[in-house]
Amino acid sequence: MARSEERTESVDDPFGALLKRYEGQPAAVSGRGRDPVNPAMIRHWCEAMGDAHPGYRGPDAVAPPTMLQAWTMAGLDGRNSRTGPYVELLAALDDAGCASVVATDCEQEYLHPLHPGDEVSFDAVIESVSARKTTKLGTGYFVTTRMDVRVGPRLVGTHRFRILKYAPRKASPERGGGADTRRPRPVVNRDNAGFWEGVRDHRLLIQRCAACAALRFPWLPGCGGCGSPEWTPVEASGAGTVYSYVVMHHPPFPAFEPPYAVALIELAEGVRMISNVVGVPHDEVRVGLPVAVEFRSYDDELTLPVFRVREAVGV
Repeated sequence: MARSEERTESVDDPFGALLKRYEGQPAAVSGRGRDPVNPAMIRHWCEAMGDAHPGYRGPDAVAPPTMLQAWTMAGLDGRNSRTGPYVELLAALDDAGCASVVATDCEQEYLHPLHPGDEVSFDAVIESVSARKTTKLGTGYFVTTRMDVRVGPRLVGTHRFRILKYAPRKASPERGGGADTRRPRPVVNRDNAGFWEGVRDHRLLIQRCAACAALRFPWLPGCGGCGSPEWTPVEASGAGTVYSYVVMHHPPFPAFEPPYAVALIELAEGVRMISNVVGVPHDEVRVGLPVAVEFRSYDDELTLPVFRVREAVGV
């Protein structure tokens, strides 16, 4: 999910007023999950997330709460329950030049756990359409939908999903073509500030729960295993292997030079993090490739941990 700095347009916007008429109209009606809640999908989710919580295994297992949206997704064949008003809203934005889209954020509320065998249904509503916004990506409108997920008549959770439909920013000669060639800045908050302080000092810090001693990454305010809010920072060795990877070819972005490899690195300590693999051609990156952390400065303000093939750094 991407976040964009934004400002609200103060000028009169008749088109925005037209879009407001869609608020409160249905976005999906009587949708049904393609599959019942099932152990196979739970297992794949937990493996991908590195979540070994025992509550997600065995005869009394429940589904991880964060899988809520997974049970409602349409799949690659395009099957969905979108309504006429939602299709019309997106088409109106496309026709107005706001044909690009980026997901910006989501909010979920969990009311009851889901168990294998549960069959979910859902309805969604167009909750809000923002005033016209100008962001670093371009000018457009934020559209928020709220989905209510049920098992039978019982509401088990809600899922708010927000997208930005926008017209990409045009190049401007005075800005050298309008492209910001700097690497995107990380979002630093009170929960992860310690990690970025470590990066600044060329230290790769992960967290250790003070109660159960479990190591974790990314940084979180509490332990996902035992729930304890107490933790201590631990400096990782920086050694790891490529657990999975993708090679990015498109879309182009001024701060990057595709194709390049983005990998999920499994550190020697057992936790995983996403970063770039550098020092070898993108087509030589493989699962299991041994790597080691390298702190690379991209400008006076930004240093990032990347991973170089271990033989190339002699470790």
